[in-house]
Amino acid sequence: MASVSGALLAVVLLAGAGWCAWVTARSVRRHRGTVVAAVVAVVILAGTGLLAVQVWARAMLESSTVARSVVWLEADTEDWRRLPARHLQAAASPLPLTPVALPPEALQTVPVAEGGPVIPLAQLLAETNTTAFLVLRGEEILMETYPDGSSRETVRTSFSVAKSHLSTLLGTAVERGEIGSLEDPVTDCVPELLDQDPAFARVALGHLLTMSSGIGNEETGTSWGDDARTYYAPDLRATALPAMVVEPPGRRWHYNNYDPLLIGLVLERATGQPVADYLEQVLWQPMGAQYGASWSLDSTAGGFEKKGSGLNATATDYPRFGHLFAHEGRTAGRQVVPTDWVQEATAAGTAADPAAHYQYWWWVDTTRQHRYYARGNFGQYIYADPDTDVVVVRLGEDTGGADWPAILRDVADQAQRLPRQG
Repeated sequence: MASVSGALLAVVLLAGAGWCAWVTARSVRRHRGTVVAAVVAVVILAGTGLLAVQVWARAMLESSTVARSVVWLEADTEDWRRLPARHLQAAASPLPLTPVALPPEALQTVPVAEGGPVIPLAQLLAETNTTAFLVLRGEEILMETYPDGSSRETVRTSFSVAKSHLSTLLGTAVERGEIGSLEDPVTDCVPELLDQDPAFARVALGHLLTMSSGIGNEETGTSWGDDARTYYAPDLRATALPAMVVEPPGRRWHYNNYDPLLIGLVLERATGQPVADYLEQVLWQPMGAQYGASWSLDSTAGGFEKKGSGLNATATDYPRFGHLFAHEGRTAGRQVVPTDWVQEATAAGTAADPAAHYQYWWWVDTTRQHRYYARGNFGQYIYADPDTDVVVVRLGEDTGGADWPAILRDVADQAQRLPRQG
């Protein structure tokens, strides 16, 4: 219905633009050679055309990727407010996190970049559009600050930090026997991919998880590029299916947002339920989330979670996820995620994939042994050091130009040296 209404509206507006052009052309003929008349003609035509495009785009937001790109422009941290979502309930017994008092000199300064000059941490957070910054050691909150004046109840979107949650769901599904193994071809669950490209028979789930699927992906920054399609498309299931394999899988690491869309399809079919519901059941509540959350959908009609970006939660539940991984998948005495999966998902090296700095949708800190982080657009981070039981979370409106991996690394170094309470 929206498509029909939008098309009719576009016809009406274009007819109006044509009428304006006719009127303007008459004016130009009457004042032949008059520059003013020509300028007026151009302004009227351009203005009418832009107005027509905007009105059409707003009428088509539920059904057109291009319309969303025209109206919403580039992605931003408020996109979650524009989209429908599937909601998750908090745990009945949240994992308790206890604030502790630090020595006055603790966590006061950080380098602005690796090996760079040191500045006050509070100044850095204020100057880089940081909205939340938390430091955990075990179940102690060493630091919790909201430089934008909000609070721990404020919802923050994750962008690609959602990928680390999604990969964890796949590992859980393998452990539960709902999916065979990472060697399974994606076509076991999504056989129609073979109709599009027979080469999909060689794309295994593990290739998708390590961003080495060989699927074509070109980020152009335009409304018709793969970056816009995989982010804004109102039917992400349909968007994923026309993908093509352009090089042998497993050969090269190439960050690709078609990969999580296909994993989302696999999980949805293998578990027989929406991925957000599965997240609530096997991860969100078992890990002890204190607050509810949501996962943005492509559209009301599509009902498919934005698998690569759309998880929305409060600031203190992101470190709970990091805490779970820092404890090899255990929390409050429960094994929530298989230990073997946690180790494989965050390991450095190229034994099973082509990139030492990236595993199962986790980034690996190759300068510090055993450390890794989830990372999202505009500087969303969950940084974990299981050796010292430290987790650092940074959320923000943009990166502020900061070298966040280096900053989080330094904060974790400082946190692990602090004396324990009691």
